[in-house]
Amino acid sequence: MQATILPFRFDVIGAGGPDAEIIREARQARPIRHHRNEENMTVRFGLLGAGRIGKVHARAVTGNPDAVLVAVADAFPAAAEAIAAQYGCEVRSIEAIEAAGDIDAVVICTPTDTHADLIERFSRAGKAIFCEKPVDLDIDRVRACIKVVEETKGKLMVGFNRRFDPHFMAVRKAIDDGRIGDVEMATITSRDPGAPPVDYIKRSGGIFRDMTIHDFDMARFLLGEEVATVSATAAVLVDPEIGKAGDYDSVSVILQTKSGRQAIISNSRRATYGYDQRIEVHGSKGMVSAENQRPVSIEIANGEGYTRPPLHDFFMTRYTEAYANEIASFIAAIEKGAALSPSGADGLAALALADAAVKSVEEKRQISVA
Repeated sequence: MQATILPFRFDVIGAGGPDAEIIREARQARPIRHHRNEENMTVRFGLLGAGRIGKVHARAVTGNPDAVLVAVADAFPAAAEAIAAQYGCEVRSIEAIEAAGDIDAVVICTPTDTHADLIERFSRAGKAIFCEKPVDLDIDRVRACIKVVEETKGKLMVGFNRRFDPHFMAVRKAIDDGRIGDVEMATITSRDPGAPPVDYIKRSGGIFRDMTIHDFDMARFLLGEEVATVSATAAVLVDPEIGKAGDYDSVSVILQTKSGRQAIISNSRRATYGYDQRIEVHGSKGMVSAENQRPVSIEIANGEGYTRPPLHDFFMTRYTEAYANEIASFIAAIEKGAALSPSGADGLAALALADAAVKSVEEKRQISVA
């Protein structure tokens, strides 16, 4: 069965509001082509995992004019069949996708404990690989996996989607353009509307490896230097059951590079007002920031005062365009034979910072990162 390309495209919501300029800059910076030409290839995808993040990536792949979703695999046949019916692709086993001659790349959205094994298998099979973070929860296993990718000359991109948010990309572009001078400090706020189920927390690797790991990647992305030291504090303020499961729900982290640049991260599993995602970068000549986003960017003024719509309340709606952008970047790199970013090395670096944060909390001291 030949997969069909559905005419689905993502676009930003509220682009005409006060954030229009920052969105325009991001669109100029992001690696997305708007026109096809005869030299462009169509990248043929296999999707591994048909859960909620698999559905997001299925939409991103089928919404890209330079890609086609050929097949999907999942341990639960009904989940795979639902995606196949929606996007006109086949349901195949992982083994069939691995051996397929009509698939160039795979998107790995399976449980974390399967990621490293699948990366190694598909790298040996000659497929380009996009894998949701993390590669693994064990840093030695990640190193071994990356070694296999290097030995097989494989192509691996790790899914740190926040780098591809148009607002955060515009912040990075302002830094690159020299508009705030040399970066000195970054402040990253990331607070979820609510905590995930305790059963999920037990297998997630903990808040630092599951949630803060995105902020560790963003800190590296914004600071432009590797982190040298990590200081972290953590507490259970939201749900005692999270503490009983051996994790935390409220954490603060200070990262510092060898030159003295700093990043401050604030995380909570609870934000009663919505999905709180903000960054601010202070430099020698100024400051650039990205505010929280809403489904629509309007403000109403009347006898009750000034009001705006609530924030997005779920990461999949907040980062809809980021998911589309990162898949577009993956496709563009494959077509051009360019290096993939974020790479396996970026995934390793973020996990190393997460491990250092865990150690900092346990030992109540600053941890040096090799």
